[in-house]
Amino acid sequence: MQIAFVDTPGLHREASRALNKAMNRTAAAALQDADVVVFVVEAPRWFDEDALVLERIVRAQRPTVVAVNKIDLVRPREKVLPFLAELAARHDFRALVPVSALKQDNIADLRRTIGAQLPLSPLLFPDGEVTDRDAKFRIAEMIREKLTLELNQEVPYGIAVEVERLAEEDGQLKVDACIWVDREGQKPIVIGAKGERLKRVGRSARLTLNEILGRRLHLTLWVKVRENWADNARALKELGLE
Repeated sequence: MQIAFVDTPGLHREASRALNKAMNRTAAAALQDADVVVFVVEAPRWFDEDALVLERIVRAQRPTVVAVNKIDLVRPREKVLPFLAELAARHDFRALVPVSALKQDNIADLRRTIGAQLPLSPLLFPDGEVTDRDAKFRIAEMIREKLTLELNQEVPYGIAVEVERLAEEDGQLKVDACIWVDREGQKPIVIGAKGERLKRVGRSARLTLNEILGRRLHLTLWVKVRENWADNARALKELGLE
């Protein structure tokens, strides 16, 4: 089977910034186009944002599979069972699949469960193609992932990455990328003491991209300030976020 996954942002009840509103629009549009919805929740908790997502799912009338994540953190494991029963009572879900994304527990079962709900159709993409996104997008997203892991909650939603230059030179892929922050005070946080944090992010992103792209990459990172870009609809479009 071929499954095309569309990974959406989470929904935000308090969408006060242009970025949050754009994220909500992206998630809502994906919901309308999907054959199957995979609703990810954390065991054993139910949040206000989960209720918001469920409201959208009910309105969209899409078949939905629930991936109950982080079961590795539930002790004892039997505590998952009443949570599953609570979820089952909330909506007529097609299936509930407990998983641990971190430990890769039950991921194969989740994949099979999704596949069983999909309609028969011709392939959407050529066999063996793993993404329809270009190299610039994938490089920018990998840098942003490493930044998120490094920064944790220090600069939430305040970062965008833009690949400004992508060129072939001396057998290497040369990449210049700009990390945009929306406040002057965030710049030293991203760079770190003596630039060490930015170096770690760059090295981690480069090594992962070498493996993903199957070639050597020379990566140069810059950190720049664009005041309140997350509140600017035009800036979101320029950065490819809208």
